Amino acid sequence: MTNMYKTEAIGKVSKEAPFEKITIGREGTSNNDVEIDVKYCGFCHTDIHLVNNDWGFTTFPSVGGHEVAGVAVKVGSNVKDIKVGDHVGVGYFLDSCLCCEYCENNDEINCIKGVTLTSCGQIQHGRVKTDNGNYTYGGWSKKMTVDRRFLSKIPKTYPLEKAGPASCAGVTMYTPLNEHGACKGGLKIGIAGLGGLGQMGVLLSKAMGNHVTVISSSDGKKEMAKELGADHYVSQNEEEAMKSLEKSMDLIIDTIPASHDINPPLNLVKKKGTYVVVGPAPEPFKVAAFKLIADQVRITGTLTGGLKMTQECIDFMAENNIVQKTEMINSLQEMNCASKEIIKGNSSGVRYVIDMEKLLS
Repeated sequence: MTNMYKTEAIGKVSKEAPFEKITIGREGTSNNDVEIDVKYCGFCHTDIHLVNNDWGFTTFPSVGGHEVAGVAVKVGSNVKDIKVGDHVGVGYFLDSCLCCEYCENNDEINCIKGVTLTSCGQIQHGRVKTDNGNYTYGGWSKKMTVDRRFLSKIPKTYPLEKAGPASCAGVTMYTPLNEHGACKGGLKIGIAGLGGLGQMGVLLSKAMGNHVTVISSSDGKKEMAKELGADHYVSQNEEEAMKSLEKSMDLIIDTIPASHDINPPLNLVKKKGTYVVVGPAPEPFKVAAFKLIADQVRITGTLTGGLKMTQECIDFMAENNIVQKTEMINSLQEMNCASKEIIKGNSSGVRYVIDMEKLLS
């Protein structure tokens, strides 16, 4: 590969190894690509699962990072709407087949042939190349090269250090809100769980003009819900409070990643209402058939969104000044500490973001 360049990154050489600085190889800019100086990159639980091979498909050395915010430094000749100096973002994936019915409808995340994950993903479709030839390196690096189709433009009015989560947590919550009518406002929406995704859900739902109730099993989240602008908070531990809200909500988005019983929050959904699962709970849910028949509730899920939806989300967040609480990581030591906090449960709900320039200086 004659067009390969080397760049510094943060990765792991084995499951048991600590995070460390390594050197990786990426392919240089083709006519359809944009080369990015990575300024900031999110550090979330999905990244930790990936780089630790918790899901069984990671190859080492592994480099995480799928909430990338940076600056375009080189632009291919076919790219007309991005110029050097523009702020750009990369999310959960960076390639798809581009020819199936979903790709042709700007819904690349549902590509029939599968997407190429931004970090630790199996390379396919031909628009991503690395020195290993088989799998991707994520955004925990100084530079990366991405096909224009899989980039988002970040308005310069939006703080770049806050922009990374918009490409993942933001669009993950924006997609079900958009698809189920919340963008028009006036709905009663429940957000189950108040971690990173839940917080983003509250901020987006309120900005769209909806009435928002936070549903949580942690009484410690009540003050946080208020600070985020939620209209109401209910603890699943309070049976009477939950009963008073039965069949009152148009849409509930469940962000809880741990095993849990969905029936208590599901009972708050109106007849013919919708319950969307975005938290990857490890065990199957149990719902009585009679509940589905009698109340005609729709239970569905979403992973994230396509590139058009992602751009809409970022633009909406910029227009409405929606920024999530973040904590900056500036060193390998802080990175290792944050990893332990996230695995433990991250009760603060803060989104961690790595300052790539400081960490790789």
